[in-house]
Amino acid sequence: MACNPVIRDWAAQRVWIVGASSGIGAALARELLARGARVAVSGRNASALAALRGALALPLDVRDGPALLAAAQRLRGEFGGVDLLVYCAGTYAPQRASDFDLDAALEHDEVNYRGALRWLKAVLPLLLAQGRGHLSVVSSVAGWRGLPRALAYGPTKAALINLAQILYLDLRPLGIGVSVVNPGFVDTPLTAGNDFAMPALLRPEQAAARMLRGWELGRFEMHFPRRFTLWLRLMRLLPDRWYFAAVRRFTGL
Repeated sequence: MACNPVIRDWAAQRVWIVGASSGIGAALARELLARGARVAVSGRNASALAALRGALALPLDVRDGPALLAAAQRLRGEFGGVDLLVYCAGTYAPQRASDFDLDAALEHDEVNYRGALRWLKAVLPLLLAQGRGHLSVVSSVAGWRGLPRALAYGPTKAALINLAQILYLDLRPLGIGVSVVNPGFVDTPLTAGNDFAMPALLRPEQAAARMLRGWELGRFEMHFPRRFTLWLRLMRLLPDRWYFAAVRRFTGL
């Protein structure tokens, strides 16, 4: 049974993607435009947004709350409303406790989590006034349970998962859908600097296709690729001692 209203007619959808300068967000914008949706895109790289032909470019930094509010108002004026809002903005840098960087950890919090809160401040009034629409946040399997090198990144993604669950409980009875996307490894500028093997690595276009399919099926959570993420889901059920031992064995850390 679907958790959310299914989305079937993409040509009738008005979509705002925050974090569309590159990676999954840009691939998602291209696919939605190809399917006939009206798409607005935001991010810090104005030239990259302009390259998404046919999309409404709303350049901004998610650390700037007033900019998000202004963009939401412009979107309402241009589109008359919105059907799907996607928070795909994020930053990532590997970090371990042996080399703790407070500034980097706080930067992850500002972009990955607090940026989502500022986005909610901008878009919730619009959705509540409409009484319909769909919110989707892009988190990560790194938010499911602690992983090495994710000291700055993992906690922010865990917070997004929890946030999405609470939003679903609050908003679904009001007619508003909510979903969370938990990808495994995707080949993006953020993961390009990893110096370790990334199993089941996907292209951004593959991730975008899986997200669209999830919304079409009305899912609350999307995780992919399943040949990788299903193992991680099973590991979540392990007692702590077994989980820590399994992670050390598989990562060598």
